[in-house]
Amino acid sequence: MKVIYEDNQIIVIEKEPNVPSQQDKTGDIDVLTQVKQYVKEKYNKKGDAYIGLVHRLDRPVGGVMVFARTSKSAARLSEQVRNKTLQKTYIATVDGKLPSNIGVLEDYLYKDERNNFSKVVDKNKKNAKLAKLEYELLDYDAKRDLSVVKIKLYTGRHHQIRVQFAHFGYSLYGDQKYGVRGRGKQIRLWAYELTFEHPVTKEVMTFRSIPPFWKG
Repeated sequence: MKVIYEDNQIIVIEKEPNVPSQQDKTGDIDVLTQVKQYVKEKYNKKGDAYIGLVHRLDRPVGGVMVFARTSKSAARLSEQVRNKTLQKTYIATVDGKLPSNIGVLEDYLYKDERNNFSKVVDKNKKNAKLAKLEYELLDYDAKRDLSVVKIKLYTGRHHQIRVQFAHFGYSLYGDQKYGVRGRGKQIRLWAYELTFEHPVTKEVMTFRSIPPFWKG
C-alpha cells in the first residue's frame, strides 16, 4: 500500500489491484485493514485506529482512494460522495477502436444481488438505475486493437464502467466477468484521479495515481 498524502483528518493511498476495499468472505487482507494497521503502527495507537471507509473500488481495480481519520471527516466526505462533489476519473484499456475520440454513455442498469452481476436493461424495469459516464480516447494500439480511455463518472453504479463498455461493444481488457474471455488475466481499469473538498480546511484537493499499463 502506497501512501500518497496524509494529515490528521484524511489519508490518501494507492490501492493495489486484487485487494478488497474492505473485509469480504474470502478473509484476504483488505485495504481498510491495511490503512488501520499503518496508522496504528506509525502513530503508536493503542487499540484499533479509527479509519472511515467513504468509497470503494472493485477488488480487481487499483488506484487512488481516500479514507477518513475521524468520524467528522468521514461524515463530510460521505456527504460529498452522495451529492457527487467528490469526483472520480478512471483510466481503462478497452478492446477495439472507439467510434469517436470523446463520447457519453448513458444506460439503465439493474443489479442482480444474488449473483453480484449488473446488466443494461430497459429504463422501465423495476429497480433500474440511470448510469452515465463520459470518455476520452487517450491512445490506440492498432497492432493489438486496444484503446486507452479516460473516464469521468457522473453516477456510481455497481460495476458501471465494466458493464457500460461491454454493452457498448468495447469490453475492458482482462475483464473476466463482463469482457472478452482469453484477452488478459488482469483487468485494465484504474482509479486515476480523485478530487474532493478537504473535510476541515475546505481546500479543493486533487490526487492522481498513474496506472501501470499507461504512462501518460
